[in-house]
Amino acid sequence: MDALLVILVTLAITVLFVLGVPIILIIGLWTAGVSLVIDFTLSNIGVTLFEGVNFYGLLALPLFILTGDFINASGIAKKLTDFAYSALGWLRGSLAMATIGACGLFAAISGSNSATTAAIGSIMYPELKKGGYDENFAAATSAAGGTVGIIIPPSIVFIIYGFLMHLSISDLFIGGLLPGILMVMAMMAACWGVCTFKKWGQLIEFDIRRIARDTVGAYLGFIAIFIIIFGIYSGTFSPTEAAGITAGYCLFSGLFITRQLKWKNLPAVIMRSGQITGLLAPLIAISIVMQQVLSLLGAREFVSEMISGLGGYYPVLFACMAFVLAAGTFLESVPNTIILAPILAPIAAGIGVDPIHFAVIFLVGDAIGFITPPYGLNLYVASGITGIPYFRLLKFVMPYLLALLIAWMFIALIPELSTYLVELGVQGAGVKGTGAGEAGSFGQQ
Repeated sequence: MDALLVILVTLAITVLFVLGVPIILIIGLWTAGVSLVIDFTLSNIGVTLFEGVNFYGLLALPLFILTGDFINASGIAKKLTDFAYSALGWLRGSLAMATIGACGLFAAISGSNSATTAAIGSIMYPELKKGGYDENFAAATSAAGGTVGIIIPPSIVFIIYGFLMHLSISDLFIGGLLPGILMVMAMMAACWGVCTFKKWGQLIEFDIRRIARDTVGAYLGFIAIFIIIFGIYSGTFSPTEAAGITAGYCLFSGLFITRQLKWKNLPAVIMRSGQITGLLAPLIAISIVMQQVLSLLGAREFVSEMISGLGGYYPVLFACMAFVLAAGTFLESVPNTIILAPILAPIAAGIGVDPIHFAVIFLVGDAIGFITPPYGLNLYVASGITGIPYFRLLKFVMPYLLALLIAWMFIALIPELSTYLVELGVQGAGVKGTGAGEAGSFGQQ
């Protein structure tokens, strides 16, 4: 009888999901409904909601969101795009490739896919149109470039994954660096191929003086990237400390160096960051309760038996990847991570996949979901900032989707792409280690 009621509750909630009810209400209603069905005390929900976010490491989440808004409002993002165009302008499809490169640089400070698409897309889309690119391709390029926002460190979703799976956020950040660069290179290769075939884009001469000038002009962005990556990699900062320092640095730069961030606009910028944090934090909290309910229902054991029955390292790994990609076509990265990571990560660990390696595999698949229909959040963001209908972008994003899938396979088959820098950092830092700043805080809880 309980099983039938659980199915009925799930079907009812699925109808609400299809009707467009926000995902936090979907998860919350399902959790409360199933808790009542299986007689799981509701008082546990209130306690777990508080304890679920009562962790020091999660402070990095709102700080990196705020950092992304600061670098956009202060004009640092525009300087990074100028540098990328100067460096790549002599290649066919250079401006589109520069858009992807700028997304990679912005991602190294902001940690958000949709924010990367919105910030760089709003800057580069008008330039791409003036440069002779098809407007649909220009919008699709911004959407695809934004996928590295949660892979190149820092990453908001890496923070959530580390929190859920009790992994060092520092190690996760470092593990995502080389795969993120590979994703950028794969998309640039696809971009070059399409633009060469279509003869899109105007070339500029390779000018070392222009490159040097724009490199110097983008120094504020490079310093922010250095603070984050070197600070965490060397063990000087924990991710939360790096987030606080970088947010403060970007605030100071915007107010007193570029002076494009005005005091009167500061409350609006902070409010926008607070709104995003206000959406994510409750979602993380309710996910902890959901995991408890799923555990009581035996969901982990069911999926584990189903996938493990495939036998062998690669069949199990590829089945996990298929689960992630399929879920990513319907769910945004945060709920996808919240629901599937606690189920799939133990399965992967059981066949000998390194936890950091699987985290990167999981989140790259998550990122690809941002341009995979029917959900494809980045496509909706690109549609919103350009005014181009969502479905017109699907055809033009396909070369990027194929390139990312190929890169994903390389990341899955070559663990060293995710683990080499982590192992190198641990050896170099000795006892302190790259994760010393915060790994312990998760393990003790």
